[in-house]
Amino acid sequence: MPNGWFAVAFGDEVATGQLKPIRYFGEELVLFRGEDGVARVFDAHCPHLGAHLGRGGRVEGNGIRCPFHAWRYDGGGRCVEVPYARKIPPKARVRAWTTVEKNGLVFAWRHARGEAPAWGVVDVPDYGSGAWTPPERREWIVRSCAQELAENSVDAAHFRFVHKTNTVPVTETAEIRDHVLHVVSHNVVATPRGEQRGRIEIEAHGLGVGFTRFSGIADLLVVPCGTPIDADHTHMRLQFSVKKLPNSDATRGVGKAFIAEIERQFGQDIPIWENKIHLEQPLLVEGEGPLALLRRWARQFYSFERGRS
Repeated sequence: MPNGWFAVAFGDEVATGQLKPIRYFGEELVLFRGEDGVARVFDAHCPHLGAHLGRGGRVEGNGIRCPFHAWRYDGGGRCVEVPYARKIPPKARVRAWTTVEKNGLVFAWRHARGEAPAWGVVDVPDYGSGAWTPPERREWIVRSCAQELAENSVDAAHFRFVHKTNTVPVTETAEIRDHVLHVVSHNVVATPRGEQRGRIEIEAHGLGVGFTRFSGIADLLVVPCGTPIDADHTHMRLQFSVKKLPNSDATRGVGKAFIAEIERQFGQDIPIWENKIHLEQPLLVEGEGPLALLRRWARQFYSFERGRS
């Protein structure tokens, strides 16, 4: 599993004073929103006797009270009250994950060695802008790892042979900027008015968050976020927006067609992802897109320690 920022919920899935159990990165966690409105993520189990804080616990202030013996933890995960004891054990704390809420999502920083965030979550340009339609969203659970899903976005040849597009996208620019992968390609799209040239710009900020812009027939924005549930399963969240056209009916029509096409292609990819294997040394040929570059970029997000990644 890679290191980086990963979405653990849409922001509106947890209201103030609410908590919910979640499972990501192969770990049991609890997501909650304190009275200050901040979404937080803790390890799920109380260090006292192992009760699950998300199963019967409750939000108090900006922290959680355990459902078993009512130990109370503040927003940083430190135990601040044991109702029946005068002394609180110095080690009484739960791990509080670093979280950020942006782009309609709650993100948690995951690092195999517990290192602090090396970069921030990107503010997606135009997300939530009045010039664009409100984001629509779709979700999938895929039996595959996050990198396999990321590789798919730059695998140019598969669009022709899996998704039956008219042409194979041609890469114009592909570069690594520290933790960011930036790829620009163009394709040709058949329309009632004949073939039109389209532009696709991908900007990935680690393996967990990024955005893709389509332009040509219309301006379209996708915010894809893939989060490891464990080493073999990924929770994929996509948000879609369309730049508004002068005619609202035309805007709705473009948005509906766009989302339907992404759903169609994603559905076609799932059985391939779930049955393929990852080859460390694939036989790459010309015309397949910047797969080798993506793999070189992705290496920075893994750390290996004691047999775990």
